Amino acid sequence: AAACRRVLVDLQEAEAVAAGGHATPRGVLTITAPPISGEEILRPIVDAYLEAFPAVSVDLVFLVRSANLIEEGIDIALRIGDLPDSSMTAIRIGGDVKPVIVGSPRYLALHPRIDEPGDLTKHSVIACTDFKRDVWVFPPPRGGSIPRTIPIKPRLIVNSVRAALGAAVNGLGVTRLLTYHVAENVLDGSLRLLLRGDEPPARPVHLVVPQGRSSVPKVRSFLDFAVPRLRAEFARLSAEAVAL
Repeated sequence: AAACRRVLVDLQEAEAVAAGGHATPRGVLTITAPPISGEEILRPIVDAYLEAFPAVSVDLVFLVRSANLIEEGIDIALRIGDLPDSSMTAIRIGGDVKPVIVGSPRYLALHPRIDEPGDLTKHSVIACTDFKRDVWVFPPPRGGSIPRTIPIKPRLIVNSVRAALGAAVNGLGVTRLLTYHVAENVLDGSLRLLLRGDEPPARPVHLVVPQGRSSVPKVRSFLDFAVPRLRAEFARLSAEAVAL
């Protein structure tokens, strides 16, 4: 019942705006994002937004899965990766976010070289459930057309990017994470990038909103506030990724 009342108020505010009236952004804004990008990139922007719009509260939910925005009452989602066809409104934030393979210098010094994706079958693998845990897919070899599917048998499976990153830094094995997950560790030398010529294409980043909700004042105000800031932050992360 509370959710229904909230939607009714949102619709009334949106209708007022459409009719030429002015509505102050207010109420609870529900936003979802993947844990790392949500905690480290989006949350500071949410903090600043809340200071600028004191009548709005935010319910910020970190999920490793893609939520059903309409069924779960979510106003805005930060999504990394290609979007399925849907009725959602998607605002492109950035790109150059791609999966990369990393390992610590200590681990790599004690194990066989990794010169091609097939070499991973000889190695200890740390699998993060944000990615596939049974196979890792790589682009076709130069001149080929069939993607390479490499079966993996993880020594450790975790459902946390931070746990996978920590295990890799500690020398347990190699892992696959996104460029912005590993950039700091690669730059400080605690991890090394592997298979540099075999990364999949970069993944796009979007803010996704259920169709029609962009006109709700609290949603519109957050999009206007957050989109330029997110674009600047992902541009910085893309520059770091290029520098790796």
